[in-house]
Formats: sequence, structure tokens, C-alpha cells
Amino acid sequence: MSKQFEGRPRSIGVIGGGVAGLVTALSLKAAGFNVHLYEKNTQLGEETCSWFAGGMIAPWCERDGADDMVRDRGVEALTWWAEHCETISQNGSLVLSAARDRSEVIRFSRLTQEHISVGEREINDLESALSGRFQEGLFYPREAHIDPRIALPELERRFLKAGGEVTRGQEVIADDLLEEVIVDCRGLSARRELKTLRGVRGEMIRIHSSEVSFSRPIRLLHPRQPVYVVPRGNGILMVGATSIESDCHAPVTVRSAYELLEAVQRLHPALGEASIIEMSAGVRPALPNNIPNVEQRGRIIYANGLYRHGFLLSPWCARQIVELLQGAKGTVV
Repeated sequence: MSKQFEGRPRSIGVIGGGVAGLVTALSLKAAGFNVHLYEKNTQLGEETCSWFAGGMIAPWCERDGADDMVRDRGVEALTWWAEHCETISQNGSLVLSAARDRSEVIRFSRLTQEHISVGEREINDLESALSGRFQEGLFYPREAHIDPRIALPELERRFLKAGGEVTRGQEVIADDLLEEVIVDCRGLSARRELKTLRGVRGEMIRIHSSEVSFSRPIRLLHPRQPVYVVPRGNGILMVGATSIESDCHAPVTVRSAYELLEAVQRLHPALGEASIIEMSAGVRPALPNNIPNVEQRGRIIYANGLYRHGFLLSPWCARQIVELLQGAKGTVV
């Protein structure tokens, strides 16, 4: 990590209009900086993995399969999103398994915190559509979720209203820009500069059901193919997600579609009659330890490697950048 910047920068350019770039740009603007956001795509959401994300602000559930650091850094996202996204839903998360997979719930319980053990009656009270289908599970009352396709445009509107500038449809590199400091949030597009970046492919399916609705994300545990289902309103459910070590941007594969759709029917058989309205894939940027990093090289700050945790860890990354540019003591790790 280079030494901190000398004095307060007069202008900052943020490259990348996904969740990391938008959260960073808005946080810098709120801290009083002059900020210009650059995004190569002409429309919000085009070719960005953020558009296809689950949008779960679930620091404790994510401890399953992630380091303690993800949980600890992710907790602050609950406050950040509540302050910056009016459409956040703070209904908690529900974790379930079939009776034969009860060991998965026990394992999940041991790995995570801030949960309440729930039985059939409590599950029915939380999600009436699941009445009589599950005997036990875990409820995480403090967790939340957002719809990226509503939250991302909202962040951009807030940024513009605060006086920020946005340039779209123009691919830029740091050397092209005149701003005093550049924050690079390009994800995999920064692989030439960040040699250890790799791609992790994620696939998701959006379905519409007129019979089954939920009010919170539900994670159905299974030894082979766990699945989560996130409500999007108006009968739409987002089903995700695969995690494949690949940077392939091809459409959803037959195998992945089969596994996700078979898994969601285990949650409720009526979902087998739901309509498929979208199948999409994106590639997330990840570092070797799957933990995001903020790194300064001269006038450029790289914020990258958010892996599966873009909405959960973007506020933490943004805070590190703000504190660095404000001259806060300490180092960014």
C-alpha cells in the first residue's frame, strides 16, 4: 500500500458503474468530493454482474462458505443500504432443508450467528406458502434484501441529485482521465493491472408464480445443490445461483438450469408450474482468497475482488476509499 495522498484531492474519477462503482461514487460525493463516474455501457445494468445479483444483505448467512472477515465487514452494509435505498426489505432470511438433509441445517447453525431456531409453526407464520412442508429451520431476523434492478438506478439518481457527474457509453482507462485521483471499480476488466483476478461464473433464473409468494429470501440447503430464492414482487422470484470457476460469458447451461429448477421444486412443488421469464449468467471478479481488496498505486485506487459479495461488501470498500482520501489514519488491507 502506497502512502496516503498529500492533501485533499480536488477531483475524483470512478471507473465502473456496477454496484462497487456506484456505492463508491455516492459515498465519496456524500463526503464532499467532486466525483465523476465513468461507465462503458450506455444503459444501467448492461453486461454488469451486479444486475443479476441476488441483492441479499446477509452477513451471517454468508458465513457459510466464507471467511469471518466477510461477516464482520458485511454487517455495516445493513445500515448503509437502509440509509441509501428506500426499497430495502428488512424481513430477515430463512434457512431450511428437507427432513433427510437435517444435518445441513445443523452444520449451517454451527457456522453462523444471529439466528433463531424455528419449528413448523414459526415457519408457517413467517411464510404461509410453506405451511406444513418443513419441520425446522433457522431464521436470521436482522438480515435484509434489495432488488438490484431497483437499487442501482436509485443510487445513480441519488448521485446525480447530489451533484455528481456520469458519463456513459465511453470506455476509459485511468491514464485518459484528468481527475486528480482515479478509483478503478471495473471488476474483471482490470485483470491486466490486477494479475491475480479470476472469474467466477454465476447463473440465475427468474420465474413468475401465481400460486407461491414469499416475503424474504429462503435458502434451501442440500449436500449437492443448495439454492436460494429471493422475492422480487408481483409474483417474481429470483432463483440462484451457481458458482463455477470459469470466466465464460455464455448463456446458462442445461446442467445449471436443470439443477436450479429441480432444487426450487423441492422448496415447493407448485413452483414447477411457474413460468420462466429470464435465464442469465454473469462473471464475478475474485481474488485468490475471495476477499475484496482496496489497493493504491500512485494516483489510482483499485477496489476489486468482491466475488459473490458485491452488495454486501461494497459499503466497506467505499468506506476504506473515503477514509484514505480524507487522510484518515491507518492502512487499507
